[in-house]
Amino acid sequence: MHELLTQDNFLLYAARAYENRSCHSTNEFLEDIKRIKYIKKLLTRYLQTGELKERLILNHVIVLNNVFGAYHLPRMLYLKMEDQLQFVKPFLVALEIFPEVIYNVGAKGAKILTDEIPMDTKIVESLRALMSGARNEAV
Repeated sequence: MHELLTQDNFLLYAARAYENRSCHSTNEFLEDIKRIKYIKKLLTRYLQTGELKERLILNHVIVLNNVFGAYHLPRMLYLKMEDQLQFVKPFLVALEIFPEVIYNVGAKGAKILTDEIPMDTKIVESLRALMSGARNEAV
């Protein structure tokens, strides 16, 4: 069954999901948690100025995925960034870590069908260009 994830149990949930073998202190764990705030700030700046730092956001998402995994990360991001999910979703889709359903998140423990979450078209286009450029460089 999917454990209920709320603001009240977020840190405990994150600590149980955390898998970083090189982590030697609580501070390292908390630094990784702060990456969610950094993503939120970068997306807020994007909304205010139109400046998108897609590589930096991608790097933060990749690190978070590496330490929390593809099951836990979307749940955590949904809880912490529900109002900005249309901007986060393209990054998770590009990395192929966005699930079809997010279960039991928030005070009501809702089931979220992720197909119903729109994606910001400017971010989608930017990520497509970035990803196709990376593929061309690898060849």
